[in-house]
Amino acid sequence: MIPTNYNVLFLCTGNSARSILAEAILERMGSGQFRAYSAGSFPRGEIHPAALNLLRDLDHPTDHLRLKSWDEFTGTTTPQIDFIFTVCDNAAAETCPIWSGQPMTVHWGLPDPAAVEGSDDDIAQAFS
Repeated sequence: MIPTNYNVLFLCTGNSARSILAEAILERMGSGQFRAYSAGSFPRGEIHPAALNLLRDLDHPTDHLRLKSWDEFTGTTTPQIDFIFTVCDNAAAETCPIWSGQPMTVHWGLPDPAAVEGSDDDIAQAFS
């Protein structure tokens, strides 16, 4: 039986920007056909403030977003993931956990906007 909804997990190392943005965008734009999640191999601190600002500026809800370890998606009580996208080269090169089911895995390398240093304008530009 073909599922009517797909669970998609976006992975990066810190789960503070790229994967969070992907989760929020797909969750909203997926028209109920996709349930989006994000996680990191080593979640760091907090969601990058510029990522939250961008999502709020675009009227995306942010209250449900939080940093998550990819370990949260390896148990038997977690949603079965259909697609996994690594969005950073570090996460793609790491030894990932064993996922339940047989999710399709794809690497979609994106530059890390959280790594940009400089003025507020420089950082905002990196996130736009």
